Amino acid sequence: MLARIAGRFSRVESRKRAFAYVRGLLAPLERRNGWTLAEQAGDGSPDGMQALLCSPCWDRNAVRDEVRDYVVEHIGDPDGVLIADETGFAKKGRASAGVQRQYSGTLGRTDNCQIGVFLAYATPKGRALLDRELYLPVSWTDDRARCR
Repeated sequence: MLARIAGRFSRVESRKRAFAYVRGLLAPLERRNGWTLAEQAGDGSPDGMQALLCSPCWDRNAVRDEVRDYVVEHIGDPDGVLIADETGFAKKGRASAGVQRQYSGTLGRTDNCQIGVFLAYATPKGRALLDRELYLPVSWTDDRARCR
């Protein structure tokens, strides 16, 4: 899979960091966040991983489409279904995009959190995550300065 998406990264440095990021996601880590993924890659801080995620050196949608095509080729089935689900992520502050007090089914209550919406594909042959999007509440979309 990594060889398949390699051409989607315009620089060899970002390609290497992306591969380290994916290896970190697949590693048997207790938690997966910027710090643990950076440590898994041998970095002293998450700065490089964060820079990759914000970098214009790769096309997120093209990578997503490559992953989708790979999934369909390997586990595609006429009985497959798409599953849309939202997941809440508890947050302590207000600085992360989309954070506000809102209901989270994951938490089972109203709390300070972000909501992510995810699309998965499931067939008798397996399952895979296909896409994701951050839900931005009206308190964010109506406040242009905060969005910036």
